Amino acid sequence: MNAFVSAFWAEVLKARRSKVTLLTAAGFLILPFAGGLFMIILKDPEQARAMGLISTKARLAAGTADWQSFFEIITIGLAAAGAILTALFTAWVFGREFSDHTAKELLALPTPRWIIVAAKFALTALWLLALTLLIFVVGLGVGTAVDIPGWSSALITTSFATVLITALLNLMLVPFVALFASSGRGYLPPMGWAILTLAFADLVSVLGWGDWFPWAVPVVVSGMVKVNAEQVGLHSYLVVLLAGVVGAVATFVWWRTADQTR
Repeated sequence: MNAFVSAFWAEVLKARRSKVTLLTAAGFLILPFAGGLFMIILKDPEQARAMGLISTKARLAAGTADWQSFFEIITIGLAAAGAILTALFTAWVFGREFSDHTAKELLALPTPRWIIVAAKFALTALWLLALTLLIFVVGLGVGTAVDIPGWSSALITTSFATVLITALLNLMLVPFVALFASSGRGYLPPMGWAILTLAFADLVSVLGWGDWFPWAVPVVVSGMVKVNAEQVGLHSYLVVLLAGVVGAVATFVWWRTADQTR
């Protein structure tokens, strides 16, 4: 236990001193403010047009100016942009030692490799869940400031559950990003993997098979693809869980067995 705490604290210190941590936080915080901007446009399209904003595109993207549409924007953004930001942070956590050429020094420590990997996963999960809670709280403040209608405690509870589930689904797909960051020894392979899976997720969702493709499930759950959102069931969450387990096991095995002499 002491070894894990020490490894986790080392990861926290590295994250605290990195600009990647602040960049991911800033990227997540764009979501509620973008939603607030859409609500301002939808509340007064004429004033928005006078300000140079494109009200027609905003109306098509966001629907009506109410709390439900506001949280739909945040959730959809979390499923798409949030997935890329999640991959970015994960790629940095698992790939920085290889890019900085300090992996050999890290692995020379008397700490089991599986503890190092577990500490990295723990940091990734805690930071991204914290950001999810942050954007929801900020979203409540932005929505209140914009004074959009349709508030209800039931809606807020449902919206929070959807946002949290979307974030957790993204987190369960993190292990494959970690695997590519580790085996690819850097940042580019995991980011390429993240962009590729997001593109396939959009395609598969439109074709109606999004509930069976792990990387499409967050997209469908968020409501980005409404044509088959009702198809999401237990099997959808199970395929995401299976992908997460396979990715995690593969990452642990790679760190345990791979040649780290380079």
